[in-house]
Amino acid sequence: MQILESYLEGAWRAGDGDGAHLYDPTTEQPVARASTAGLDLGAALAHAREVGGPALRALTFAERGDLLARMSKAIHAEREALIEIGRVNAGNTRGDAKFDIDGATGTLMFYAGLGKQLGDRRVLRDGELAQLTRNNRLVGQHIRVARPGVAVLINAFNFPAWGLAEKMAQALLAGMPVLGKPATATAWMTEAMVRAVVAADILPAGALSLLTGSAGDLLDHLTWGDVVAFTGGAETGATIRKHPAILANGVTVNVEADSLNATILLPGADEATYDAFLRAAHTEITQKSGQKCTATRRILVPAEMVEDVIEDLGAMLARTKIGDPADADVRMGPLASAAQLASAREGLAALQAHADVVWGDPEGGAAVNDGVGHFMTPVLLRAKAPLEPGPIHDREVFGPVSTLLPYADLDEAIAATRLGQGSLVTSVFGDDRDALRALIEQLAGWHGRLVITDAKIAEKALSPGLVMPHLQHGGPGRAGGGAELAGEAGLALYTQRCAIQGNAGLLDHILA
Repeated sequence: MQILESYLEGAWRAGDGDGAHLYDPTTEQPVARASTAGLDLGAALAHAREVGGPALRALTFAERGDLLARMSKAIHAEREALIEIGRVNAGNTRGDAKFDIDGATGTLMFYAGLGKQLGDRRVLRDGELAQLTRNNRLVGQHIRVARPGVAVLINAFNFPAWGLAEKMAQALLAGMPVLGKPATATAWMTEAMVRAVVAADILPAGALSLLTGSAGDLLDHLTWGDVVAFTGGAETGATIRKHPAILANGVTVNVEADSLNATILLPGADEATYDAFLRAAHTEITQKSGQKCTATRRILVPAEMVEDVIEDLGAMLARTKIGDPADADVRMGPLASAAQLASAREGLAALQAHADVVWGDPEGGAAVNDGVGHFMTPVLLRAKAPLEPGPIHDREVFGPVSTLLPYADLDEAIAATRLGQGSLVTSVFGDDRDALRALIEQLAGWHGRLVITDAKIAEKALSPGLVMPHLQHGGPGRAGGGAELAGEAGLALYTQRCAIQGNAGLLDHILA
């Protein structure tokens, strides 16, 4: 039994008692445990603020970027061990584990490169100089500097490596110390990743902390200079936002929550575009067993093409081997935990009141791996009333489940997509430029990202669920209203904007 520890005040610490158990979702056997009982989280945050914060703020962006590059290399060196942990603790296939780990190291390296570009300075200019009077000597300049607190990074179970790394990269580059709080169910990979960084002795004291297990009274100790970046369910996000200490102290909170992402296939799509649509739909149903916040939950198809899509996509799903991720031929493993399987089954039942199963077996998971493990086989549904508000548009089933929504014209496709009430990403596959222009204009306000694929890029198109550090990750409305990544823009969450007024020549010299 692996005993997971927290890294607080520069030391690895085990909590009292047994705490929570972590399981292998393929065998249902316990593999690790984690406890935070008895840990002084107020002291841990104070250490990060008082030791880690000043040390990071004393470094230039280039120097902080160098730290991120070294962190990326340290994690990559443990790649094989991390892949095995992903299999044992999260039911990841090798491909799914690599997707998580390589996403983490790649994002760290991207922000390392950004640090190098920002160079030997500690202050970011935010916009241009503003002349304040007729005399052009008196000006104002907005700047951004690191917030004077701790970035508390609370992450979901599905990406224990990438989830922490994408937030950590931005916060550390901005100059804020971080305290990572992974979801307990799959925290083993996060703990191993942080151990690799700590062992490499890369970061200044206090710059990195990790809480493995229950959050306990962590939020009670937050102050005005701190930031909470949360990824997970909308209900938990709302609880964090309403926490008394967060409200009383004006703590900045960023939430990335539920999302009913959509894919839209346009009429008359080129064969290459249609093939790209099928590949993306298949990937988003099966990758990570459908346990991605960016996975496609609603597939909008011209009514006259629905039967073809069911046949073609169903054939791809039928060729996807499901089972023990230790088997090299397996392409989809179990859901991460018993709780996730129960939630997905409950959600699927809710969808079935409004949609018919057109491919797959809702009970098919019971026949996988001799009935042992948290397996769920892919299911495609067809909405009975695509434009009717209800579970299809507001119940995210976090598993290999997607619903087909036939539409008659572009207005119906737009209306149905908007019923998601704000999403992380919608992807559009088509070659009609007028229709693509209309969709961008009519849907951009409902989304954090739109992915457009036509025949010219179809063969090289990235799956819409792939989050790139260059672009924003986050979305409005039910998606949480938060925003992460987006290159340099991602530093905004962890920096304070300040307006400086003064002598133009002096400011230009100081802020050069």
